[in-house]
Amino acid sequence: MKDMKKGQAWIVLLCLLLLLAGITYIDLFGVDASGTGSASDIKLGLDLAGGVSITYQVVGEETPDSTDMKDTIYKLQQRVTGYSTEAIVYQEGLNRINIEIPGVQDANKILSELGRPGSLYFIKEKAPDGSDNYSYSTYGYTLNRSIDEMLEDGSITLSGTDVSEAKAGYQQDDMRNNEIVVQLTMTDEGKTKFAEMTTEAYNNGKQTIAIYYDGTIISAPRVQAIISDGHAVITGQSSIEEAEQLASTIRIGGLKLELEEIHSKVVGAQLGTEAIETSLKAGAIGLGIVALFMIVVYFVSGFASAIALCIYVALVVLLIRGFNMTLTLSGVAGIILSIGMAVDANVIIFARIREELATGKTTKSSIKIGFDKALSAIVDGNVTTLIAAAVLMFLAPGSIQGFAQTLALGIVISMFTALVITKLLMNAFYSIGIRDAKWYGVGKDRKSINFLGKKGIFFGISLAVIVAGFVVMGINAYNGNDILNYSLEFKGGTATTVTFNEKMTLEDADSKVTPVITEVTGSAVQVQTVQDSNEVIFKTNSLNLDQRAALEDRLVSEFGVDRNLITTETISSTISGEMKRDTIIAVVVAIVCMLIYIRIRFSDIRFGLSSIAALMHDVLVVLAFYAAARVSVGNTFIACMLTIVGYSINASIVIFDRVRENMAEKSRQETVEDVVNKSITQTLSRSIFTSLTTFVMVACLYVLGVTSIRDFALPLMVGIVCGAYSSVCIVGGLWFVLRQKFPGKAK
Repeated sequence: MKDMKKGQAWIVLLCLLLLLAGITYIDLFGVDASGTGSASDIKLGLDLAGGVSITYQVVGEETPDSTDMKDTIYKLQQRVTGYSTEAIVYQEGLNRINIEIPGVQDANKILSELGRPGSLYFIKEKAPDGSDNYSYSTYGYTLNRSIDEMLEDGSITLSGTDVSEAKAGYQQDDMRNNEIVVQLTMTDEGKTKFAEMTTEAYNNGKQTIAIYYDGTIISAPRVQAIISDGHAVITGQSSIEEAEQLASTIRIGGLKLELEEIHSKVVGAQLGTEAIETSLKAGAIGLGIVALFMIVVYFVSGFASAIALCIYVALVVLLIRGFNMTLTLSGVAGIILSIGMAVDANVIIFARIREELATGKTTKSSIKIGFDKALSAIVDGNVTTLIAAAVLMFLAPGSIQGFAQTLALGIVISMFTALVITKLLMNAFYSIGIRDAKWYGVGKDRKSINFLGKKGIFFGISLAVIVAGFVVMGINAYNGNDILNYSLEFKGGTATTVTFNEKMTLEDADSKVTPVITEVTGSAVQVQTVQDSNEVIFKTNSLNLDQRAALEDRLVSEFGVDRNLITTETISSTISGEMKRDTIIAVVVAIVCMLIYIRIRFSDIRFGLSSIAALMHDVLVVLAFYAAARVSVGNTFIACMLTIVGYSINASIVIFDRVRENMAEKSRQETVEDVVNKSITQTLSRSIFTSLTTFVMVACLYVLGVTSIRDFALPLMVGIVCGAYSSVCIVGGLWFVLRQKFPGKAK
């Protein structure tokens, strides 16, 4: 440990406290009188702040092909993710598509930027002035013949559906200067068509290929070469914004269906201010309990971790605003959950320090060695989870990307506060004179517990719970129910829009109208108000004609609304099949990447296989709980499962880090079974304390939170308990069994 003079130590302590005060001030009040940069500037999701809702209708078709509708919804979802990772797209009725974008209030601006999804075609032409490129901003003329005529006579061979990707970017020109371009990638079928088109245009004197959107030209780049690989660029844009607009128009014009806007409106938050207030209250109470726990258990070290934890929370809030992330209620819950998980690194360090003090080393040496020995477990555990977060950010759909961003941010900041802030504080406390080992706690030599001797019992219990979960799912299906209690987000439902005689707040609608709807339909209800109107939207599970009629009767009789001002529409799930597929692919890739990292770091594939098996164990047990308790499976379900994955893999890594260390120091008298039992016993306090602090944070959410938060918190509490159980009772046994079955040289 680097020596620090007493005066320097006081300066360090003062600077860290000032840092905490400064960041907290910015979080609360911002950097100027208008509050810029404060927590109030954080972009909130539809559930917390509302946003713009736009309804499109398919042009010319009352019952469009269902496959085309799904394809259009999926592509629109990819398009609107640029506004917010929490934007959603879903089907309404037979031929309508709804888009909801959180955190914005100007519907006209969104409509202007999004454009009207319509027809996009590529047509060979000669530029009127012989220039290399001309655009709609300069020429803006329209087609003299109709699209139908040109399709019939073969003038159009390439359309928007042949373009798989369009995005703005940069490339180097012949002078090695960066120029703005729009990069196009064709589909397999489009690549062949584009090759034929560019060949003909190039051979006929570098003709242009004009791009028409809804009959109006938007760009006409000159063909400079025959393009056969399906990749092309459009040059000539004066700014990156112009290139983004052109790329956006090409993407939106590549839809299989042509859409027209029916109406747009600004909708209110689905949950209201109560949800935020109760979550913040839960976070504050949980933070206080965790800080007090750390101080009581670890004394001076715990006090250092409490200060570092406060800095962690302040930094998370500051950087969420700085990175312009969209925060939903599950995101708020995830941040509060991360507070509990952030103490994990500190617990690992402090346990190591106590072990060194128990061997008779000085406090100074124990602090240094404790940080050094804890480093590999902290880095490996967090980097493994960070790899998963990175994969999810790049491959998963929008809402999962938002979760992954928050997860990655929390991991990086927790490592910084543990390895830098806590270390500075510990050095400073030592240097100002707090040196007696009793203020840090001296570890006790504990006899190893024979966990492996009971591995058969542990495996049997886990297998029984998992099998019971599948049995419950089968019973649910046999009784005509879904195997899990899927919510609107997964299976769709009915949206009932009611125009009341006077404006109704979200709280009034939720307290007065929701109980009536629940009584009639037996369904959970999601409520949205519409800005500057008396309309309120109630979303429920799918209602049959009798239920819809009964609901109308109750609304008319109890609230005096006009029956003609009640409309109902069937809505699709907001989590499409493509989104589920993309999420599964992303999770599988993340698991493979984690497995590769563990294999490299531990030089033994059996460590990785055991970690993944324990991870799957935790997920399946929580899934069994969802099935048995009929907890609602909605948007937070995916966040819950991904949190459990990260939590589980981190716990396993800590155990295996100690196994690796003890195997290197194993005496001839010790067996491998002795080493595993010893390693689990040595990390037992970490497993218990980290699980306890995390459980406390989530329990506060469950006790104080609104219904949707409880649906997130309850299974997560089960996952935390299960994660502690698997790390202590399962993962070491799995590795030992694999080592026995496959005793080859560890590589």
